[in-house]
Amino acid sequence: MTLSPLNASAQTFAPPCPQQTTVAEAAAEHLAAFIRRYPRLMILTGAGVSTDSGIPDYRDQDGAWKRKQPVRHGDFMSSLSTRQRYWGRSLIGWPTMRRAQPNAAHRHLAELERRQHTELLVTQNVDRLHQRAGSRRVLDLHGRADEVICMHCGYRCDRQAVHERCHTLNPDFRRHNATAAPDGDADLEVDFSGFCVADCPHCGGILKPDVVFFGDNVPGERVQIALNALEASDALLVIGSSLMVYSGYRFCRYARDWRKPMAALNLGRTRADDMLDLKLNARIGETLAAALALL
Repeated sequence: MTLSPLNASAQTFAPPCPQQTTVAEAAAEHLAAFIRRYPRLMILTGAGVSTDSGIPDYRDQDGAWKRKQPVRHGDFMSSLSTRQRYWGRSLIGWPTMRRAQPNAAHRHLAELERRQHTELLVTQNVDRLHQRAGSRRVLDLHGRADEVICMHCGYRCDRQAVHERCHTLNPDFRRHNATAAPDGDADLEVDFSGFCVADCPHCGGILKPDVVFFGDNVPGERVQIALNALEASDALLVIGSSLMVYSGYRFCRYARDWRKPMAALNLGRTRADDMLDLKLNARIGETLAAALALL
């Protein structure tokens, strides 16, 4: 298969082969060809990059929700019961994210940067695993889950400190167990009405993880940094994202308008499938490893 020219119909590579490593190796040939043709990339990553690190994702291969939508910004800010539920579930879910380690995909993307193929890596993930794997040119589009900020006075602290305070204030919650959910959440359904929320130790204001919740907006300066990088890049490469959230999908729309080639490496459909020049439906870590070996 040859790469499709810009504005032609996207070519999807997903051969019906029972051996997934063979699929990845074959897909890697097309990814490597795309990178050779467009050597300076803006890379956009999503939850699919971190699932091999044990962090669950929100959507299935069709882009549909696997579980209830996460907490919304307005509800978190206006409702004590929502904050009680969020922090109560976080007692179980946050340790899963805190203990997560970079996987092969993170390390391969760091290597791609070391080979000077990355103008900027824009991630929708809040786990900081790209940085821990060695990537330096990273923009945390949705913020970072390991820090907490006071929404009133701007006080900032490590998420683990708030986690430990919540444990101290709510010793009875130590007995609960549940399945970890995305972004430090957990599938826990109990009575949270007695949960004592840890407020800002300086002013008593609302503490919130320094992430963009659903219903909130990505800060404009972050969007502009990403757009500047996209403009300076040869092409856009999407990895592990269904692009169902507009904050990531917008970059595909800009790339289309600016006539930038686009490729996606993702298990399942994306919202931008009709815009792509190359679609690779293959496992991320194996495909990146094989592509690097060809570059």
